[in-house]
Amino acid sequence: MIDMGAFGRELQKLGFTFYTGVPCSILKDLINYAINEYDYVAAANEGDAVAIASGAVLGGRKPVVLMQNSGLTNAVSPLVSLNYPFRIPVLGFVSLRGEEGVPDEPQHELMGRITTQLLDLMQVKWMYLSYDLDEATRQLSQANQFIENNRPFFFVVKKGTFGIETLKKQQLSLRLNKIKIMKSKADQLPLRNEALKVINALKDSKTVQLATTGKTGRELYEIEDACNHFYMVGSMGCISSLGLGLALSQKDTETIVIDGDGSVLMRMGSLATNGYYGPQNMLHILLDNQAHDSTGGQSTVSHNVNFVEIAAACGYMKSIYIHSLGELAACIKEWKKTRGLTFLYLRISRSPEKRQLARPLLKPYEMKERLQRFLRSGSRGIKGDEPDCET
Repeated sequence: MIDMGAFGRELQKLGFTFYTGVPCSILKDLINYAINEYDYVAAANEGDAVAIASGAVLGGRKPVVLMQNSGLTNAVSPLVSLNYPFRIPVLGFVSLRGEEGVPDEPQHELMGRITTQLLDLMQVKWMYLSYDLDEATRQLSQANQFIENNRPFFFVVKKGTFGIETLKKQQLSLRLNKIKIMKSKADQLPLRNEALKVINALKDSKTVQLATTGKTGRELYEIEDACNHFYMVGSMGCISSLGLGLALSQKDTETIVIDGDGSVLMRMGSLATNGYYGPQNMLHILLDNQAHDSTGGQSTVSHNVNFVEIAAACGYMKSIYIHSLGELAACIKEWKKTRGLTFLYLRISRSPEKRQLARPLLKPYEMKERLQRFLRSGSRGIKGDEPDCET
C-alpha cells in the first residue's frame, strides 16, 4: 500500500494542490487526504468535477479529479467536448470497481471490463497506479509531462492501493441566502442579444465572461470578441462549474457566468456546489427563453421551475428575479460594488430570426490560451490591444 502522506507530498512537489471529485470507497483515503490537507471541492457529479478542475486550470492551478469508474461515464461529456478541444489538462484518479477476479457488486461488472477501453476511446492517456511508492512517484513524473503538454492523464486505481488516511473532523459551513427577490411585475422579455449587450457593456479589466454553449456564446462573440471571453462549445451544463473553478482560483477576478435554461437544467446539482463554496467574485446570470434555441427551438421544462427559489435554497447569497434590461444593468453594477455569490434570472424571448450566427475564428485551445494570458497580465487590456491578449 502507498503511504498517503508521502504520496500527497509527491503530488504537492509537482504543483497539484487543488482537488475535486466524488467519493469512492477505493479512493477514500486519497480523498480524505485531499480534504485534510488541501483545497477540495466536493462536486455533485463527476462531470461537474472535471469542469471545476478545468476552471481551476484556466485560473493557473494544477488540479486533481477523483472519481469512481462508474462516474467516468458521467464525465465523458466534458472530457471529450471541453478538455479535448480546449486542450485543458487535468490529472485524474479513477477507481477500478468491477475488477476481473475481485468480488464486487453486479452494477460494476460491465464498467470494470470497459474502464480502460473507455479512456482509450476518449484519447485520455492512462496507466494503472503502482502499489509501490517509489514506482508510483516515477509514474507521477510521467503523468506530469502529459499535463505540462496540455493533455489530461488518468491513473486507474485498484482496490488496496492506498494506505489508511483517517478523515479529520470537517468544519461544515452553512451558506444562507441573504437576499431573495421574486417576480413582482410583467417581464420585458428582451432578446438574448439585447441582454448580452447590457452585460458586455459593463465589463472591465477585472472581468472574465464565460458564455454557455450554443447561441449564447456565438451572439456574445458577434457583439464583441475579447480576450476576457470564453465561449463554451460543448459540455452542456458545465459552464457554472467551470466558473466555480476559475472563481476559486482567481479571487481578484470578476467571474461572470452567462447561462441558459437548458444548460442549468442538465446539471442543476451544480447550483448546490456553487452555493456551498460561494465564491464572492462570481455572478451567475441565467437567460431563460424556455427553449433549446440552438437545436430548433424545442421547449425545455423551465416554465415549470422556479430558479430563483432553487438558487436561494442552494445558498447563493443573492438570488434575484430580473424583469427588464434596466434592472439587469442596475444589479450588475450593484454586484460589482458589493460582491457575493449572486444569481440573476431574466426571462428572454425566443430568437425570431433564422440567420446563421458567426462562429469564433479562434480554435478552442487558442481561446483558452488567450484567456490564460489575460489572467496572467497585470494590465489586462480587454479588447486584445495589449500584447498579452493578442492571438
